[in-house]
Amino acid sequence: MDIILEVLDTFAFDRLYATVLPASRAGATVNSLKNVASSTTFSSMREVPTPAYKYHAASQYLHFEPSQWAYMSAWPRDNIYRQSLSLFLITWIFGLFVYFAFATLSYVFVFDKATFSHPKYIKNQIRQEIRQTMEALPVMAIFTVPFFVAEVRGYAKLYDSSAHGPGWWYNYLQFPFFIAFTDFCIYWIHRGLHHPMVYRRLHKPHHKWIMPTPYASHAFHPLDGYSQSVPYHVFPFLFPLQKFAYIVLFIFIQIWTVMIHDGEYVANSPIINGAACHTMHHLYFNYNYGQFTTLWDRLGGSYRKPNDELFKRETKMGKKEWERQSEEMEKMVKEVEGDDTRSYGNKREKKEK
Repeated sequence: MDIILEVLDTFAFDRLYATVLPASRAGATVNSLKNVASSTTFSSMREVPTPAYKYHAASQYLHFEPSQWAYMSAWPRDNIYRQSLSLFLITWIFGLFVYFAFATLSYVFVFDKATFSHPKYIKNQIRQEIRQTMEALPVMAIFTVPFFVAEVRGYAKLYDSSAHGPGWWYNYLQFPFFIAFTDFCIYWIHRGLHHPMVYRRLHKPHHKWIMPTPYASHAFHPLDGYSQSVPYHVFPFLFPLQKFAYIVLFIFIQIWTVMIHDGEYVANSPIINGAACHTMHHLYFNYNYGQFTTLWDRLGGSYRKPNDELFKRETKMGKKEWERQSEEMEKMVKEVEGDDTRSYGNKREKKEK
C-alpha cells in the first residue's frame, strides 16, 4: 500500500495537505535550520522550508521525487495522522471505484438479465444492493486502516525486490500460497458467520439477495465484510509478500468477488468455487462457504455440487428449474431465518431506475 500512497501523495495529497494544513513559518524555519547546509542563506530557507521529513522511495521500480509541496504541510508524509486519513480515503474511494467499475462491466457484458424474471429476485434489488454497499464501504475502510498504516510504517513482511525476499522461487509460490491461506481462513470465518447467534446480526443482510447481481458483491453488513477481509490483511504480517504482487492480489480479490456473484456459471469444476457454487450458497444458505476452492467445504462436509441444469442455457433460466429452486429455498429460509421478510418482484430492473 505504500506504493499507492506515494503515487497519490505526489499527485494529490501533498498539495492538498500543504493547502489545508500549511506548516507554520516558525516551525518551518526551525526545521530548516536543522536540515539545510550552512552555506544556504537565511532568505532561501524562508522561501523553501525543508522540514525534518526525509523522502524514502516506496519501491526501486516505481517512485516519484517529491515536489516542494511535500515539505510545506504541518503533517508531513510520515505523520501517522496524515497516513491514517489518506489511507482511509484511498480505501474508501478506491474501493468504490473498483466496485462500480467491475460490477458495471460484469452487469453489462456478463450478467444474464433473465434473472430479473426469477421468482426470488427482489423488487428494486440493484438499487438496494448499491445502497447497502455505499453504507458499508466507509465503515469497512475505518476498520481496515490500522492494517494499512502498520504496513506503510514497516511492520509487515512486504518486500520490494527478490534480493529482500525469500528468493526468486517465492515470487511464483506467493500467489498460490496466498490463495490457499486466505481460502482456508475465509471458509471458517464465513461458516462462523452462519452460526445462529451471529447470522441474524451480521450475515443476514448479504443473504437478502437470493439471486444476486454483480452489485451484491460488496453489499454486506460492514462487520461482515470486514471480518471476511481480515485474512487478506493478516497474510503480509505473517508471510513475505512482494509489494506489486500485493497490489495485483488486492485487485484480483475485488474482481473475484464480483465474478462469483455474476450468475454466469462457467466454472463447472470440482475444485473451483465459482459463481455456480456461490449461487448454491445464496439459494440454500448452509453450503459452499469457500472463497476460491471447494476443498474446505468437501473436508468440512458443507459442499453442495451445483445442479447440472445451471450449466445449460436452455435449463438454467427455465421455469421448471426456478420452481424447484424456489421450493427448496423456501424450506431453507424457514429453517435458517424463520419468516421470509423479503419483498419479491420480477419486474425488469430497468423499470425501477
